[in-house]
Amino acid sequence: MASGTEQPVPPPYETEKEPVTEMSAEGHKILQEKILKHSHDADAAMKAFENMDGQVIEISEETNKRLLRKIDLHLMPIMCVVYGLNYLDKTTLSYASIMGLKLPHSDDKNKSGIGITGNQYSWLSSMFYFGYLAWEYPTNRLLQRLPLGKYSAFNIIMWGTVLACFAAVENYAGAIAVRFFLGVFEAAVTPGFALFTSQWYTKKEQGTRIGIWFSFNGFAQIFGGLVAYGVAVGCRKSGTTLEPWKIVFLATGILTACVGVIFLWAMPDNQMNCRWLSKEDRVLAIERIRVNQQGVGNKHFKWYQLKEALLDPLSWAFFFYALVADIPNGGISNFFSQLIVGFGYTPEQSLLYGTPGGAVEVVFLIAAGWAGDRFGHRILISFTGLLTSILGMLLIVCLPLSNNSGRLAGYYLTQSSPTPFVALLSLISSNVAGYTKKTTVAAMYLIGYCAGNIIGPQTFRAQDAPRYVPGEITIIVCWCVCLVDLAFIHWYCRHQNKKKERVRSEPGYVKLNNQEWLDLTDKENPEFVYTL
Repeated sequence: MASGTEQPVPPPYETEKEPVTEMSAEGHKILQEKILKHSHDADAAMKAFENMDGQVIEISEETNKRLLRKIDLHLMPIMCVVYGLNYLDKTTLSYASIMGLKLPHSDDKNKSGIGITGNQYSWLSSMFYFGYLAWEYPTNRLLQRLPLGKYSAFNIIMWGTVLACFAAVENYAGAIAVRFFLGVFEAAVTPGFALFTSQWYTKKEQGTRIGIWFSFNGFAQIFGGLVAYGVAVGCRKSGTTLEPWKIVFLATGILTACVGVIFLWAMPDNQMNCRWLSKEDRVLAIERIRVNQQGVGNKHFKWYQLKEALLDPLSWAFFFYALVADIPNGGISNFFSQLIVGFGYTPEQSLLYGTPGGAVEVVFLIAAGWAGDRFGHRILISFTGLLTSILGMLLIVCLPLSNNSGRLAGYYLTQSSPTPFVALLSLISSNVAGYTKKTTVAAMYLIGYCAGNIIGPQTFRAQDAPRYVPGEITIIVCWCVCLVDLAFIHWYCRHQNKKKERVRSEPGYVKLNNQEWLDLTDKENPEFVYTL
């Protein structure tokens, strides 16, 4: 950063200026003084320390471990279950596609679907992400403005209700409407959970926790496949008054809505209104995350932080990765059952044989999350998941049709592909500060995710069945491009850390009391260190 020069400082609630991207020690001191004049502009965590009169709080290792165990016990189980349902509810369509959903509507309730073609199914798959895309930025603003726990619970209950409504659909238009609103309500879950994680955990703990709750996508794939297989076999043997695909939608939708009610009761908005922490432990739970230099939340929208997010190369690198990486995800997640059928297995077998892919995802996400926090290189370690996925897709493309088991093994390897996506999601939690900026970058990341998932199903054209070679080659190319983007993100974060280190070493640099709770962005705060 430039030394000895004073850069323009954005004074909150006065006049908006360009975001601070580089700053001398003198410029930083002026920024701090101006922000301190606007106490309402600080992070919500500042309220917990208003009457401390400068008292220093020391947290022993034993106390820190006790708090961490308590936080894990209360937060992680419900977050894991909800995130697993988030994945299951999206992919229920894939199971339904081979359980009678595509059949023409008829009077025979055991053989009645909504009568859709292959291309209509592709658009039905994509429609979820149109809803997600349309509501992603508004829902991120609402996550900032409204109580985080309560707003998240509302969305969980609503998306479960909407999913259950799919069982009442009788035509393509109705299915399109349900998929759109399912995307609208599910748009809050991933950015909301990233905010929960940054609120409650230190940077060194976040990668592992995000890896754990995201890994329940894999558990959901195992659970969903087994349930769908059980329903399909049971209906075939015993018969049913409802079509099998309707039973799947009803069961998953009602389960999700019930879990949403539990989430409403169990999940606090932040440490300050947490019913399962004592008053003393609430302060300690905030103090233990002081090292993050981020706080727990700020409800004021700040235009300069929005501008900084839109001008930050790191924001666009995150967006670009999500866009390109989720073209493969959109194709595989909606067509994996049909891919397995294309390997030479029956529809019922495809429901069962798809489940080991979930186990691969679980192992890679938890192992990479732990190793990234343990060794301090989340991005580099996440490369392993992407390289493994490329190998898996090469097996699917290159092996002959007769080699069913080899191509199925290739599909299992592709399920390691979310590893870098989760690593970058954890970096948004760790490496983006300023609450408006964080919610903006999270929205950008998930807008890229939506766009990629909209494009993905369109690469699997009906005329390319059963091999879908053009779609498979597209996936390989996308993953190779993603490797380059990951390398750039790693280099950029290292470069920014070196620039901040030079600012902190300047003779005139001053760190003010409670600087961590001033809702500064990562660019503004020289104390902020980017996680690699």
